[in-house]
Amino acid sequence: MPHSTQRKFRSTLKEIELERYISAHSTPEADELRSVVNRAEQELVYPRMVSGHLQGILLTFLVRMLRPKRILELGTFAAYATIALARGLEDGGRVVTVEIDPDLEPFIRKSLRDAGVEQKVDLLFGDATALVKSDRIDLSETTLVYIDANKRHYTEYYEAIVPKLGSGAFVLADNVLWGGKVTDPDARDLQTEGIRAFNDLVRDDPRVEQVILPIRDGLTLISIK
Repeated sequence: MPHSTQRKFRSTLKEIELERYISAHSTPEADELRSVVNRAEQELVYPRMVSGHLQGILLTFLVRMLRPKRILELGTFAAYATIALARGLEDGGRVVTVEIDPDLEPFIRKSLRDAGVEQKVDLLFGDATALVKSDRIDLSETTLVYIDANKRHYTEYYEAIVPKLGSGAFVLADNVLWGGKVTDPDARDLQTEGIRAFNDLVRDDPRVEQVILPIRDGLTLISIK
């Protein structure tokens, strides 16, 4: 095995060991969230798209710290992150979540129902950008947005959302490191280019402050000035 391959293999093992250590020293994954993961592995085509244990805890903690009354989520998929967000809400808080694939509705509704958060969530289906631009989603009271939909359209989501948010609101964007492909000059697929364009847009936007957290596949925290 070439030395470069050996180094990469050892580095990957180290990362796996560290993630296991971090998980073992963090609050255990809630049963209802573990159930979503198990069902996704059995029933969905891309179960790896489910948000993980550590990211779920972080989302819940951020909601508890920021105390939003209304959250917008773009990209529901299996509803793992939806549940994590809803678990952090205070009484009366709501999550509006948008999913483009209506075939996922039975899976999503069962996830929400089994987790006991269905009454806190408004589930919409359709194109996220179009819905944000329409009157179907009112962002006037939204102070937290979580973006985890089609990576090619992150810049569109961002440009549609930010002008409608007030000062002090926050945007979270998932998968901003895209498996490390953002730094690979040979990676030119549309998803990678979409993430790169988004990261550059946020970096250069004077309306916001931001930081990328290297948790899981990269999570950007954006604060509206």
